[in-house]
Amino acid sequence: MTNLLRKAFGKVSKLPELEQNAFARWMLEELESEKRWEKAFAGSEDALGRFADEALREQAQKKTRLLKLS
Repeated sequence: MTNLLRKAFGKVSKLPELEQNAFARWMLEELESEKRWEKAFAGSEDALGRFADEALREQAQKKTRLLKLS
């Protein structure tokens, strides 16, 4: 365990039990969310690469236009 994580857990351990449980639920949900995002992006690498290649081709062929942000 890193020093920073140890410090964070030390502070959380001083909170009331209800807040400790809320923190623990949040942390576990965040970790699961990260796993889902990693899995989703791992399967889309090829598609993202194809989209990028297509965008670069269209830009080289002058089929794109500048997006004006107001």
